[in-house]
Amino acid sequence: MKILCVAEKPSIAKTVANILGGGQVTTRNTDNKYIKNYDFTYRFPYPWGEADVTMTSVVGHITSADFTADVRQWHSCAPAQLFHSQVVVEVAEDKKTVARNIKNESRWAQGLMIWTDCDREGEHIGMEVCRIAKEGNQRIVVKRAQFSNLERDHIRSAAQHPREMDERLSDAVDARIEIDLRLGAAFTRFQTLSLKDSAPKLENALISYGSCQFPTLGFVVDRFKRVQNFHPEQFWYIAMCVRKDAIDVHFNWKRGHIFDRMAVTLLYERCMENGSGEGRIVSVIRKPTSKWRPLPLTTVELQTRGASFLGMSSKKVMDIAESLYTKGFISYPRTETDQFSDSMDLTSLVRKQTVDSNWGEFAQNLINTGVRHPRKGNNDDHAHPPIHPVAHVSPPAVDLDHHRVYSLIARHFLACCSADAKGESTEIVLDWAGERFSTSGLRVIERNYLDVYPYDRWTSSQPLPEFVQGELVPLKRATVEEGKTSAPSYLTEPELIRLMDANGIGTDATIAEHIETILKRQYAIKVPPGANGRFREPIDIDPPKRGGGADLGVGRGGAANGRGRGRGRGRGRGGGRRDSDADAGRNTDGRAELIPSTLGAALVEGYDHIGFDKSLTKPFLRKDMEDMMKDICEGRKTRQQVVRESIAMYEEVFQRANVQVQVLKQACRRYLDR
Repeated sequence: MKILCVAEKPSIAKTVANILGGGQVTTRNTDNKYIKNYDFTYRFPYPWGEADVTMTSVVGHITSADFTADVRQWHSCAPAQLFHSQVVVEVAEDKKTVARNIKNESRWAQGLMIWTDCDREGEHIGMEVCRIAKEGNQRIVVKRAQFSNLERDHIRSAAQHPREMDERLSDAVDARIEIDLRLGAAFTRFQTLSLKDSAPKLENALISYGSCQFPTLGFVVDRFKRVQNFHPEQFWYIAMCVRKDAIDVHFNWKRGHIFDRMAVTLLYERCMENGSGEGRIVSVIRKPTSKWRPLPLTTVELQTRGASFLGMSSKKVMDIAESLYTKGFISYPRTETDQFSDSMDLTSLVRKQTVDSNWGEFAQNLINTGVRHPRKGNNDDHAHPPIHPVAHVSPPAVDLDHHRVYSLIARHFLACCSADAKGESTEIVLDWAGERFSTSGLRVIERNYLDVYPYDRWTSSQPLPEFVQGELVPLKRATVEEGKTSAPSYLTEPELIRLMDANGIGTDATIAEHIETILKRQYAIKVPPGANGRFREPIDIDPPKRGGGADLGVGRGGAANGRGRGRGRGRGRGGGRRDSDADAGRNTDGRAELIPSTLGAALVEGYDHIGFDKSLTKPFLRKDMEDMMKDICEGRKTRQQVVRESIAMYEEVFQRANVQVQVLKQACRRYLDR
């Protein structure tokens, strides 16, 4: 019997082949310089049994979606027509050698096992492989390997316990690709052609649209305007300080602060008149407290913590995590699950970390005292466990940035398997002539997980004197102080990630791509923290590209939305993206602040004025669409229903924008003619 196995990437095909083949593997070249075929023998479960196996791969998506040739040119039809024009799906020109290899190998195979990543996008690529294989052999039997890391025993288990393909997941991706292609093409043409005469800078510009990138930009503009429109307000409060046992203790007024100076002055004077130079301790409350260890690591949390703690962009964090996964060092890095199953052998994973020079001693102590089962979150995607290390890696094996991301993942996992930090909190309340003041302190008793997780801070405060309930303490100082409210800061990337996740913009696997898109399109720009906030001019704006799918401004398969995921899945499918090696090092500071460019601000303001409730820059339309994708996955709606309903939602907004295009033009003139 012959079995054909197909992975999503050449590196995964090579790794899996060597594991299943036990090192007894023969390598053959193909017509594609990146892809090799690996031949070996392996015993599968019934009914396949002992088989000759060929392991090969694809390099991302094999097919691409595009309009027919009669509507591809910029002036071939009205932009609105693209909502309903015919879309064709065919093997991409640069993937024909990939497809030919699969078709040829399938001719002699009785079985096909799909080894693509176990998520929606991977299921879609797997279905592409199935269709091409069946062109070569209609009778081929298809199975699917379920795996989340490249550890040897895990891969062998996946080969022994295959499942069926889930066509609903693939249908959801098909729906998203078609919707993004239609929306991106229609709105990109509309914006580019309608706004070119509104400002000299837009005369030859490509003004691209993506249904995720515009709400992402909307969050940036909204925060920027809140900062710019902020007016500080003056407030007043009573500040209190007592001295006991040679320690100055500052108490906070229970009222907080008041925006009426006269009211605060009257309260202060009443205290001065009715009180003495002493305050009475009305309560001393001491109680145990804990700082909880973190929940298991999800994709969103990895991006957020990587940007916050490592100072990297979320895109760079995910690219590195992807590389660590393909090298077999960590589990699959795209997961919504924040709970480990009770059956998972966490102790063996912790044991692998005992050799590390930085946290090995901590890991060994966990083994000696007993590995605790991590806290359970509320999410389980039923596909992959939380992100965790599956093999130890030391700095010589990877570069510095890779090791920093690996260290975050390893330390996070060990922290999850440790105990919460323990401490004692103290709250003291003081009364001065009827006004209440309070102070608090913390004493850390057991650091526990904090010893391995330097990203969390929890330290003991200055020791408090021994106060006794009912005692009188002399006041060292009691004064009326003033202050001003502070403006919010500009949006940081970690904050933006959480906003996108909470509002359903993109998925855990695509959030970083959408942020990268608005930066590359120069709708938003990163600036150092605390930089003087003002709109920035885009450095350059792409001119429209002509011919083929690229002239739509979205590339093939809706690439303007950043759906290629930076994983080779969307590469080579069209010219809409501007990815290049030169861009790879840009915008890497996760602690920088995001501000809109003049063009980004103009587009957001224009669309908001056209229709605030259904503005393209608000998250509601895209969130509804993402919810419908889940409906496809769970069988509540068909792909055709979701495409029809989503297009209808956006077509209504398009018609309103078309009627009120002067509002958009006025916004562009206001910002870009400065």
